[in-house]
Amino acid sequence: MTISTWSNRTARAIAAGMIGLGITACQPGGGAPAGNEAAAVEADEAVENNAAMPGNDLAAAEPEEAKKSIIRPDIAPSPTPTPPAEPVEMTIPFPAKGAQMDQAGMAQLDTLLADPVLALGGPITIWGHSDSTGSDAANLLASRHRAEAARDYLVKKGVAADRITVVALGESRPVAPNRKLDGSDDPEGRDKNRRVEIKVDLPKTAPVGEANEVP
Repeated sequence: MTISTWSNRTARAIAAGMIGLGITACQPGGGAPAGNEAAAVEADEAVENNAAMPGNDLAAAEPEEAKKSIIRPDIAPSPTPTPPAEPVEMTIPFPAKGAQMDQAGMAQLDTLLADPVLALGGPITIWGHSDSTGSDAANLLASRHRAEAARDYLVKKGVAADRITVVALGESRPVAPNRKLDGSDDPEGRDKNRRVEIKVDLPKTAPVGEANEVP
């Protein structure tokens, strides 16, 4: 039973009891006087007024508006800032006495082609290297052939040739010893020295003064 129903029934019972007492006291032997009907109407009005009071008719009250969330949907979280682009560098090893890349080297270049920095259009530098076997002239030529092989692969895949600079260094910049301390050959060191190094720089922006000049 709701609070409002209980309140209405209680008010009606009280009103009816008051009417009955009035009838017993004033008209013990006769029928109900005409004034009793008016009293009953007043009792009904009292019940209605009681029901209309705040808090007495919770069942008839309008549904309470749903509580709003403290999280405002109209405020989106701030996006995570994108880190600035940086130049990309890559080293590709070459097989012994070889001027052409193997499958592993071509797979590395495919990874470079998919890098977003390459699509920015910045300059590309390719350095060719060799080990120390052979004459200086032969090693310099071998390093150039290796750098040109990497360049040709990129151009074949759609990179503009005028973006690429080839530099042959021969055996002048080793990253590992070509020989051990006892003077014997070091095959692992020579494998590391036969390589091509690639760097993709960011595009060079024009100075502000040049950008504002009118031709």
